[in-house]
Amino acid sequence: MAPLADRPCAVVDLDGTVADVRHRLRFLERRPRDWAGFFAAADDDPVLPEGRAVVARLVAEEHEIVWLTGRPERCRTATVAWLGRHGLPAGPLHMRRDDDRRPARFTKVAVLRQLARTRSVAVVVDDDVLVVQAVRAAGFPVLHADWMAAQPTLFSAQETDGRT
Repeated sequence: MAPLADRPCAVVDLDGTVADVRHRLRFLERRPRDWAGFFAAADDDPVLPEGRAVVARLVAEEHEIVWLTGRPERCRTATVAWLGRHGLPAGPLHMRRDDDRRPARFTKVAVLRQLARTRSVAVVVDDDVLVVQAVRAAGFPVLHADWMAAQPTLFSAQETDGRT
């Protein structure tokens, strides 16, 4: 098996791709939206079986998993613990700055361009259709994680508040 630095990267989103966020959408249906509650409840996210299977396949194909999430940096410790509790592979974890409210399609493409300067990006796996379109337009191969039904509440919050 090749050393991690020599393997191509598989860049994988968390919320809606590997983590099932549906139980915490109630925090975003309120006005004002309760982002603190939304992110605090992430500890209770179940793993989406399809997301786990895709990650396992990518690891078996000798990709290094690189996590790319719209979650804010202040959630790093809880996110790393969640990945470990669910037996998901450790890997670099790219998170949004706490004060960054840009839509994920902008923040994620910027991170991918930075990553591609030193690594081969084999595939990006994301559930957000606007992220998928932007990543594809930027020239990266994409797998649209469409296994969790579209969540209009989450989509609206992401686009208007730029928080995940």
